[in-house]
Amino acid sequence: MSADAVVIIGAGLAGYNVARELRKADAGAPIVVVSRDGAGFYSKPMLSNALAGKKTAATLVMKSAEKMADELKARIVANTSVQAIDTQARTVTLSGGEVLPYRDLVLALGADPIRLPLAGDAADTVLSVNDLDDFARFAQALEDGAVQRVAILGAGLIGCEFANDLLARGIAPTVLDLAERALPRLLPPQASARLQTQLEAGGVQFRFGVAASALNRQAGGLALTLSDGSTVEADLVLSAIGLRPRTDLAAQAGVAVARGVMVDRHLLTNVPHVYAVGDCAEVQGHLLPYVMPLMQQARALAATLAGTHTPVSYPAMPVVVKTPACPTVVCPPPADALGNWQVQATEEGLEARFVAAAQPEQLLGFVLQGKSVSQRQAMAAQVPALLA
Repeated sequence: MSADAVVIIGAGLAGYNVARELRKADAGAPIVVVSRDGAGFYSKPMLSNALAGKKTAATLVMKSAEKMADELKARIVANTSVQAIDTQARTVTLSGGEVLPYRDLVLALGADPIRLPLAGDAADTVLSVNDLDDFARFAQALEDGAVQRVAILGAGLIGCEFANDLLARGIAPTVLDLAERALPRLLPPQASARLQTQLEAGGVQFRFGVAASALNRQAGGLALTLSDGSTVEADLVLSAIGLRPRTDLAAQAGVAVARGVMVDRHLLTNVPHVYAVGDCAEVQGHLLPYVMPLMQQARALAATLAGTHTPVSYPAMPVVVKTPACPTVVCPPPADALGNWQVQATEEGLEARFVAAAQPEQLLGFVLQGKSVSQRQAMAAQVPALLA
């Protein structure tokens, strides 16, 4: 392999979109994509509403690794992990022993589910759905027919989306969270209550202010012990309490990490020729594990790799919460924003505006629910860019 290759570690949306955008910008650049799984192209956000769409792990794959290699005119190395990165020699050592030289290295490592340290003889049965293989295991468990009671750990974005999706399979899950309400980091209390009420109308049950401490086998299923001493009976437990960026490989190579792999506006790490994108990338303090930031990163980095140094920009980027029981769009205000929520609600919808404390006319974020989601574009136009 030529030493002028751009090597991308990761074949998720981030890695493949960098490759796709780079190929548009540079028809001749050698590209190598290394993936620890089969490297089929699919959209990870579709995992949390695949049941309602009657999708399987196989049908979620839109293009095979072979098709992607042909389309991108790239080499795809599937089912292979990276053992080491030598940033001095500019090489990547693969699990099979092959050493890949690189001109530029892109870390699209993704993130791992956070796992609770549960006690009990069934703690190892807890599932998380973070990729196709995870979803295949989850779907197979449901197909076996023995699963009727599902406990979901976490009432955040993914937990609520999976709760809604399970309703399509006739399963009314119980969602547990130590917080006092659903999506507390993204929604004001009134919007949380509306989401909870409409999911409950479909059959979802919520338990707030409790944490899971142990999972044990019992006759007829599982018993999940909670921090208040009570138990929840279940056939399957799904953990959806959040993601932690994969940083170990970067750190071992001398790349600076904090919450994620630290990069500047050009997605460059502290090491020359090493970049990071997607769920693992912390861009000037911002960790945004959503599709729109990822796409902004991919376009900017591809231009930089093709010779036109381009800083990433983050316009207002609303997030669609995939809960059809309660259509919800969120454009979170910056984490350090000073302001307050102004909420207007009717039976048909809710509009919550986060306005600046010093300038009440300045909109910094918003939440829309029900029929109000139609205002998404108009509202987004009023929110200043996160990174201009």
